[in-house]
Formats: sequence, structure tokens, C-alpha cells
Amino acid sequence: MSKTAFIFPGQASQFVGMGKDFYDNSSIAKEIYDKANGILGSDIKKVSFEGPLEDLKQTKTTQPAIFILSVIINKLLEEKAIKPVITAGHSLGEYSALVCAGVMSFEDALKVVALRGAEMQKAGEINPGTMAAVVGLPDDNLIFEACKEAETTGIVQPANFNSPGQVVISGSIDGVKKGMETAKAKGAKIAKELIVSGAFHSPLMQPAVQPLADKLQSVEFSDPKIPVVPNVTAKPTTDKNDMKKLLVDQVTAPVLWTKTIEAMIAEGIDTFIEVGPGNVLQGLGKRISKEVRFFGVQNLEELNNLAL
Repeated sequence: MSKTAFIFPGQASQFVGMGKDFYDNSSIAKEIYDKANGILGSDIKKVSFEGPLEDLKQTKTTQPAIFILSVIINKLLEEKAIKPVITAGHSLGEYSALVCAGVMSFEDALKVVALRGAEMQKAGEINPGTMAAVVGLPDDNLIFEACKEAETTGIVQPANFNSPGQVVISGSIDGVKKGMETAKAKGAKIAKELIVSGAFHSPLMQPAVQPLADKLQSVEFSDPKIPVVPNVTAKPTTDKNDMKKLLVDQVTAPVLWTKTIEAMIAEGIDTFIEVGPGNVLQGLGKRISKEVRFFGVQNLEELNNLAL
């Protein structure tokens, strides 16, 4: 018997036009987009469907836009009786996973995500920073060593352990540039700066932590219907209080994505569905394990053609 996990994408998976085919063809999608516009007090569906990309790429817009579409696709999969036994999301995607698991309502999660996006964007303006992808280091310890050596120049730490040999580092501009140099000196094949609006998952995001913690304090979490694997621990949990605390920690802590996928495979998962825009997580997943299957649903065609 196949065991399925849903995995939800994070920032950088957005594209102009995302969600429009669902809105045009599904009453559920229409209802959720219209409700989201009311909650946010802005036309998130117009930016998602029509752009411009420059606006959609703003952290405060990107995060709710990806979250909304992910929740819609999750509901449409549910309608087709396709349900996961465990779930996780990459960074922002953890909020979609918590809605999928029944921990947060869509409305509450959207309000938190909107605040998270705005505060992270603000933190990026207060503490300018950057991120870089480091590819080809054979051992995670080497990335820690590279960051440690670069700390004399500025703040830098691992931000995303995305797949074996692919890690993103984050921090101050000088710190990350030095981190790229030290990583290359230790054998990295590629060290490439990313185009981002802030040093996500690093101490430079600290200004966003308290506002997010305060907001989450006011939100009711329910016991999950299925386990969730948080980014910070990469260990399946059904403890709703733990989940709330880890959402706050996640803002400045690394995303342990490789271990997250491995933890779900250890639970017997053989089928993963990336639920939301883009196909980043499918690509990472295939590098993490060749033994399991990865699918994705980001548009109506993929939903209709999904054959597990």
C-alpha cells in the first residue's frame, strides 16, 4: 500500500499567472481567492495572475500568494480523495503544511503569513544581507567550517540544507561573500549569490521574530490530524505547542530539508506530492532519494493528470 506525503514550496517558487486556471475553473479556488483579498485588503489574485513580476517578487506579496495557491491545491486534492499521512513545507511552506494537517485555519494562517512576509521584508531593509547557493561540498561539516572561518568578516551561517551537496548560506553581504570564498577553498564546485531581498534564516532576520511570536500567541492551534515535520528539527511531531514555538525559531534557524525528506522516508513514505507553484522540491527530492516517487501539482492540467 502506497504511503503519500504532501510537501509545500516556499519563497522563489512564484510565477506570474499562477492560480489563474484554478480560479477560472474551480468554485473552491474562487471562494478562497476572494476571501484572501478580503482578509489582506489588497488584490492578491490580480498580482498572482497578472503581475508584474517585480511586485509578485516582493517578500510581503510572495509569501501570501504562494500560501494561498498551495492551500487551494491541497483542498482540490482532498476532493479527489488524495490525502497525505504526513506533511512538511519548505520555510514558508510549513504554514501550508500546518493548514493541511488541520493545525491552523486558512484565515488565521493567512494573517500570520502576511505579517511574516511584511516583517521579513522589513528586517531585510533594516539589516541588509544576502544569500548564496553552495554546491558540491561532500560533507555538511565543511559548510559549517567555511561559515565559521568567514565570521571574522561578517555574519554568515547555513540557511537551507536543500539536498546532499546543495546548501544555501545567509548573512551580511561581506560575510556571505567571504563564505563563498572559503567554501570554494574547501572544494565547493559552485558558490553563487542569490537575488533575494534579505538574509533569510539568519540572525539578520531577528527584527521579525518578536512581531511573529506575538501574532502566533493570539492564534489557536488544534491537534494535528497527521504528523508534521518542522524545518528546525526535521523530526515528525504531533505536538501543537512545539509547532508554534518552532515557527518562531524557523525565521533565524536553518531549514533542514534533506533530513526532513529522509525522516518521512524512514516513516515509510514512498510517494511525495509537491503541492503549490514551481517544481523546486521535486528536483531536490530526486537528489535526496532515488528510491521514492516525486510528483507535483501546480496547475489544473497537473491536477487532472495526476496518476499515483
